[in-house]
Amino acid sequence: YMSQLSQSDLIETVIVPRTNDIGNFEVQRVLPHKTRRMVGPFIFWDQIGDGLITKGEGIDVRPHPHIGLSTLTYLFKGHLMHRDSLGNDIKIEPGEVNLMTSGSGVVHSERTDQDLRTIENELYGIQSWIALPKKYETGGADFKHYKADQLTSFSDKQVSGKLLMGNYQGLSSVLDNPFDGYYLDLYLDEGGVVETPKHYEENAIYVLSGEIEIDNRPVQPEQMIVLKNGLSTKIKCLSKKAHIILLGGASMDGHRYIWWNFVASNKELLKDACDRWLGGQFPQVPSDNKEFIPLPDKPNFDALK
Repeated sequence: YMSQLSQSDLIETVIVPRTNDIGNFEVQRVLPHKTRRMVGPFIFWDQIGDGLITKGEGIDVRPHPHIGLSTLTYLFKGHLMHRDSLGNDIKIEPGEVNLMTSGSGVVHSERTDQDLRTIENELYGIQSWIALPKKYETGGADFKHYKADQLTSFSDKQVSGKLLMGNYQGLSSVLDNPFDGYYLDLYLDEGGVVETPKHYEENAIYVLSGEIEIDNRPVQPEQMIVLKNGLSTKIKCLSKKAHIILLGGASMDGHRYIWWNFVASNKELLKDACDRWLGGQFPQVPSDNKEFIPLPDKPNFDALK
């Protein structure tokens, strides 16, 4: 059925995530993928969970740097403590959004709250990276936290959802962002139909749970369906319920290199970020400055594609 899907007139590629470990927890990594590095400004897409964290355990993603991107963290279940070099120390809860923009450099950590470590707890959500347009990639860092009730939401007979980024069918997101992209979290009941936006050049559908139909073909969960550029499609819910995310936007303003936690439009920015992290020149996280993630062995930058 994979080959059938990929032979569609609408569908460019179907991405099945690969499993990665992030400190006591497995994530499903979708982007970047060898067949498709980006969709609109989205250059990194991880499904966190749906998983249990045993009593006494927790996620500990120690302080690490970013350049050239915004991280968008969005949880369906569980909590994470976000701490950064701008001085933010905030718990993200289900339905909330953290949008941290790195510009030329920011450092952050993500950990399970001490309270939650005394009990068994769940974690489930999406973390994505959004590449910054060239004019912002060496700018200042920024952080915004949006409560669940601040986000643009809508509800229809068989479809309800939240618009985290961009514009969709007359609705606009409250997120302040410089990228021409969109991010739409949708819950569908059986028979419910939605359409991917027509005004964005690049579009993808990520299926979290349930079964949907695209172009008269059934699609199972935990897959990203990337449409051919400029095309949109109707999506129908085949199961009792389905949970999907629509994402995409304008094509990026040029190639992006990605290495470790860094995204840049040229390799010199990557080399510089490596040297700064090695030299201790990034700002520290005031409330979490005892540990950090060391730089991996430097790659051959000339060979980076």
